[in-house]
Amino acid sequence: MGENMNTALEKLQAQVRDLSLGEGENKTNIPFVTAWRFTRGKIEMPKTENPYLYLVLDGMLRLYTPSGMLDYMAGQYSVSKIDTPLFGSVLAFSRQQDFLALSVEFTVHDVITAVLALDNDLTERIAGEAMKEQEMAASDRAVPESVYRLFSVRKEKVWSEFLRKNTMQEVIYYILCGSCGKQFLQSIAAIGQAEEIYQANSWIKENFRSSFTVEELAEQRNMSVSLFHQKFKSAVGMGPLQCQKRLRLTEARRLMLDEKKNVTEASLEVGYESLSQFIRDYRKMFGAAPKEDIRSSLTDRAINPDSPAG
Repeated sequence: MGENMNTALEKLQAQVRDLSLGEGENKTNIPFVTAWRFTRGKIEMPKTENPYLYLVLDGMLRLYTPSGMLDYMAGQYSVSKIDTPLFGSVLAFSRQQDFLALSVEFTVHDVITAVLALDNDLTERIAGEAMKEQEMAASDRAVPESVYRLFSVRKEKVWSEFLRKNTMQEVIYYILCGSCGKQFLQSIAAIGQAEEIYQANSWIKENFRSSFTVEELAEQRNMSVSLFHQKFKSAVGMGPLQCQKRLRLTEARRLMLDEKKNVTEASLEVGYESLSQFIRDYRKMFGAAPKEDIRSSLTDRAINPDSPAG
């Protein structure tokens, strides 16, 4: 991390700790900005339909997503997409024995406004993955600095909604130019085109252990099965049952890694009725049978405890 980012992060940590923080969610006096503090290992993620930035301030976080497990240390951030995880795990606590983060929620309008204000060639470079690595790295470093400026708005002698909105646009700009830019751009387009799908996807994330059919989901949204499936796949990148399967398998892997469940216990807990089917699906997704994969992951973790998990 660069010196400026370290300075901004340290100042941001200090400002957030100056607040009277309770366990979990802590509203700030800046609209759409929330401080999070946890002293327990398993944490909840923000529950909102809007996209948001989640910046780790102190400690180390692991997020569980349908695509796998991702680790974040202080100064790093994630950007929610339509398949945002519902929870994470603290891998390392701060010196104060807690985990500290800040979330910044955006409306789709906020992001679209920022995208429309970009130079056309910049938008094309982001969408076409033509940004240089050093440009993306510099933008990623600038995100905490921008969030610090946004958080500092609350200390201005004269409160200015104009200043807040413009600083928010700066935060979005650096996210778009950073390593998450293309995915963020695609997710906003998907959300804008699929508002009716969003609630269905949220329902799946909360009920993935239960059995359901695509016909039932389509009926909930008053759509034909073919139209619902087409819109869902376009917005989320996979079909609803595939989404359910990935959620089940990711959660089962977490149960075996973090809670020491055996293969049978994990498969039953996430909703599988057939152990053989669970093993086949697991091998297809993770490239190895459950016992082999977990044994290998635990060995890697013991040898390299600080290395990111796959």
